Formats: sequence, structure tokens, C-alpha cells
Amino acid sequence: MLAGVSVEYYTRIERGAIDSASPEVLDALCRALLLDDAERAHLFDLAQAASPVARPPRRRNPSTWLAHQSLQWVLDAITAGPAFVRNGRMDLLAVNPLARAFYADVYDMPGQPPNIARFTFLDQRAHDFYPDWGMFADVTVAILRTEAGRDPHNKELHGLIGELSTRSDEFRARWGAHDVRHHGTGVKTFRHPVVGEMTLAYEGLSMEAEPGLTLTIYAAEPASPSAERIRLLASWAAGERRTAPNVAVTGEMGR
Repeated sequence: MLAGVSVEYYTRIERGAIDSASPEVLDALCRALLLDDAERAHLFDLAQAASPVARPPRRRNPSTWLAHQSLQWVLDAITAGPAFVRNGRMDLLAVNPLARAFYADVYDMPGQPPNIARFTFLDQRAHDFYPDWGMFADVTVAILRTEAGRDPHNKELHGLIGELSTRSDEFRARWGAHDVRHHGTGVKTFRHPVVGEMTLAYEGLSMEAEPGLTLTIYAAEPASPSAERIRLLASWAAGERRTAPNVAVTGEMGR
């Protein structure tokens, strides 16, 4: 009644027949259901994906995709905090030296490419790295759920979700909640195995030249203990690179 559609039509939409719903109807449903921005975008993504004329999102093979040279220059120019590019599947596709050192345990997991979601749910070290592991787990699943709505036919994404559902009860329970969210800005606390606890602000920026990819930058409050630990991390990363001079920043680094 609030959306101005019939019970029969709304029931059809709930059952998945959303491809014929007009933007006006979807807007009305969003208002009636009090959806936030992330939930509204997710509903429109589902409708677009169901359309017979929908164009699939651009996909990149995370095992073979390489950052163009200028993007790597930009990442390397960010020296005060970790900076990295990820896709909706949460693969780390390109990083600066600080991000490589920051996510050293993620890169230490077997298999490529390094993946934040797989680390969060399948590596016990994640519970130390994320002091508030439950919050990070919730955010990780919400990002994957959002990406599944944007690109529902992505085989690599479905493969990851299937793996996590099979191997992690924590993931499976969260996946069933159907939560989505935009993950653009905020503050998080981490406990790095080398330099200790850091509270960092972050900004996630959608890349105009690479739709579907996100550039994330972490930064510590100036003159804070976290800023000092970031400097220690940079020093440690430099030492690690000196011990492995023939290894690229985005490749395996000796630990």
C-alpha cells in the first residue's frame, strides 16, 4: 500500500521477477521499505542484472590483471600510509610498499591472488590482526553481497563464496543475513604482527578509469602513536625489500 503497487505485483518481485519493475516502482519500494543508500543501490543492481538487455560489468582476471604504470606510480607516491586497489571480490590487485607490508599475512597465505575475504575467514591470524574481528567479518560479507548483486554471473566471485560457505560457519551465517553496505570512509583498528596496534582512518575511492575497482588509502592521525607505528612499518618494509632485491612490490616478499 505504501509503495502504491498491488500485492500480486509485489509478490512477483519478491519471488525474483524484478526485471520488469520500472525505476519509479523501485523508488517507491525503497521509500516504503526505508532502504538506505547501499540497500537502494543493491535493489537497482538486482533489477539491472535481471534485465534481458543488461550489460555485464567489466571483469578482470585477478591472476593476470596488472596495474598500468601510472597507477603504480600514484600508489608508490603515497608514502604516509597503506594504499591499495581491490576489486569487489576483495582481491588485492595493486599495492604500495606500505600496503604490502601492512597485509603481509594476507600475502603469506597459499594461493594467488591475495584476498582479504579469504584471510578474514580462513586464517586464524585474522583474529589477531582485527581486534574487532566480528565487525570486520560483517563488513567483508556485506561487500561481497553488494558485489554479488552488481555482478551476479561472476564465476570467480561465486567460487569464492562457495569456498567460504563450505569452510566457514561464521561466513555462512553472515551470508544468509543478506546485508549490504557502502564502504567508503571511517576509522578502523588493526593489530599488526610486527609493529602492534594502529588506529587508522580510511577513504575508499571508486576508480573512474577502472569501473568496479576501489582505491583505498589508510592514514594515521598526525603525531599519534599510530603514526609512529606506521613509520616503523615503513622502516620494516624497507628492510624486507633490501633482503629480497629481486622481488617486485606486488609479488611475494620474504618474511
